[in-house]
Amino acid sequence: MTFNELKLIPQILKALAQENYATPTPIQEKSIPAVLAGKDLLGCAQTGTGKTAAFSLPIIQLLTENAGKQGGKRRVRSLILTPTRELAIQIAENIDAYSRFTGLRNLSIVGGVSQKPQEQALAQGTDIVIATPGRLIDLINQKHIDLQHVEILVLDEADRMLDMGFIHDVKRIIAKLPVKRQTLFFSATMPPEIADLVKSLLKDPVKVEITPVSSTAERIRQSVYLVDKENKQKLLNDLLQDRSIASALVFTRTKHGADRVARGLNKANVTAQAIHGDKSQNSRQAALNNFKNGTTRVLVATDIAARGIDVDELSHVINYNLPNIPETYVHRIGRTGRAGLSGIAISFCEYEEVPYLKAIEKLIGKRVPEVKDHEYPMLNTTKSEPAPSNGGGRQNNGRQNSGQQPRQDQRPRQEQRPKQEQRPRQEQRPRQEQAQGAGRQPSNIGGQRPRSKSGQGQRSQQQQPQPR
Repeated sequence: MTFNELKLIPQILKALAQENYATPTPIQEKSIPAVLAGKDLLGCAQTGTGKTAAFSLPIIQLLTENAGKQGGKRRVRSLILTPTRELAIQIAENIDAYSRFTGLRNLSIVGGVSQKPQEQALAQGTDIVIATPGRLIDLINQKHIDLQHVEILVLDEADRMLDMGFIHDVKRIIAKLPVKRQTLFFSATMPPEIADLVKSLLKDPVKVEITPVSSTAERIRQSVYLVDKENKQKLLNDLLQDRSIASALVFTRTKHGADRVARGLNKANVTAQAIHGDKSQNSRQAALNNFKNGTTRVLVATDIAARGIDVDELSHVINYNLPNIPETYVHRIGRTGRAGLSGIAISFCEYEEVPYLKAIEKLIGKRVPEVKDHEYPMLNTTKSEPAPSNGGGRQNNGRQNSGQQPRQDQRPRQEQRPKQEQRPRQEQRPRQEQAQGAGRQPSNIGGQRPRSKSGQGQRSQQQQPQPR
């Protein structure tokens, strides 16, 4: 199927042709006709499936066809709610490209930047608003925006908005909208709170489910390094000396961790920048632009900050820290291997993250191949002590721990001061975490995918780039 067969108006087809988009993705193929027919939509799709175009293309068409009915000042006729600033800006850029021949205006309303330009743009009139909940609530309370004429509402990445604590703000915003409207709802996962929200908002929706969250793209080559926590930075620095890794998105668990990893890479002469919630909006956008244009080779990000990062031909995703939610792993690695390209996902797993790895493998239904014979194999197979001041954190240097005695300050109260020759029998048992056994031993995987000199992935001749 082509976009011509989806009955899109000539203005949109012309814009898509300029972007070299000819073939819709499965979610676009299934969603666009339903939205054009005025139906509510429930889209279950993970990152990289093309859902932005799945809702923005039909919205642009519906608003363009009904533009003559509006008259007078432009009013906000479509509201798109997203969890992060980066995602809102990315959607606005895509809508700019798709609507360039329609005369529609769109505006991104996000925090972290001055509110004044947004107020001025609203005063001049706009057709589509793409917003994060917090800043939109501010503008509503200050009476800078009127949502009484919204015809189409989009909730994008609703599960992430739940994770970030935005659901109450979302409900407050929805209460300001007309009851009679079309609602498009997208979520990669469907926890109970999101399922309840779906029931309350959607009327007889068309359900489109693409790529179940438990599956990962077959084009993505996955691997895991079993490595001690203190050696992760060294391993990352060494891997990125390979110039065939043209671009890499590195995920850390914390903001401070992102900053620390980026500093470590720059010291190793690998250009890197960190992006997270403590950075200013201008700083985050500059880092993202540098990553997109190749000035920065590595972007280090937390999960929340990475939402909305959409980079063509991203060659590698690296999990510096494994996520404790297995679905998050699927979302992370889905940022590579897009638009018909192959991709590589590399994960680092320390001893305490082994349960996370097992949960990920259970979700995706297969083992993640392990790399062995690397320079930093896992030696420590006990849980690290919290911030030891005496250098006595991990103990065994690769030895099995069953049979070791617990430290004095970790014994139960009744056995802290027994006589040496009369130690109770319980003391001879290994600690609970030792009884769980040593960590998995590393084994091998294949190496990285070779890249062309330009660092770009190779498209097959039959495959076309696809809108997001």
